[in-house]
Amino acid sequence: MNGTGFLAIWSSIEPELETDYLHWMTREHAFERVSIPGFLGVRMFRARLDNERRYFILYRLADAQVVASAAYLARLNAPTAWSSRIMPNLRKFVRGGGRVIAERGRGRAASVLAIPCESSQAPAMSGALDDILAMDRVVSARLLETDLTGSSLLTTEKTLRSGDDSFEALLIVEALDDPALRALSGALPSGVQTSGNEGLYDEVFAFERSELGQ
Repeated sequence: MNGTGFLAIWSSIEPELETDYLHWMTREHAFERVSIPGFLGVRMFRARLDNERRYFILYRLADAQVVASAAYLARLNAPTAWSSRIMPNLRKFVRGGGRVIAERGRGRAASVLAIPCESSQAPAMSGALDDILAMDRVVSARLLETDLTGSSLLTTEKTLRSGDDSFEALLIVEALDDPALRALSGALPSGVQTSGNEGLYDEVFAFERSELGQ
């Protein structure tokens, strides 16, 4: 994961609005965000849920300070017309940005497990990364820590939504197939559990800053 910072976002959208949301994300919003200084790239994942259209967006940042940078805040306070239309329709919105505190492995995989956790669980999570990476068909594992102050600043975009939430830390594991991800339950620290398709995502879109052509 290039860069030492991150920004992670989850949101759900009603089925009848999903196409507009996906077009907004892949035809305007991703490019707008990645053009901001300090944004290096974005990956978009779809949750494996039968009864909910939920997406997980992960931005790579040069460092944790980008989350509260003047350039990013300026964009958040001047949403486009399309963003202003989409934002009020995003449900169960969760957002947090900060720094990568531990990382093992290289490369990316299409099957991902993402588990938000408490900061008190971070040391145990960090200690488990080597064991997780040693498991069959696991590509990478990383632990992220949220800057709750920088992530909670009031902006124009935030006022367009309701009920925003955040998280303290985030474990992300990438693997080559489902059996590898589902086998992780035995390697996770005590108190960190998943069931069914909880926390499982498939990558549907990615974009790198180098593709801007600037």
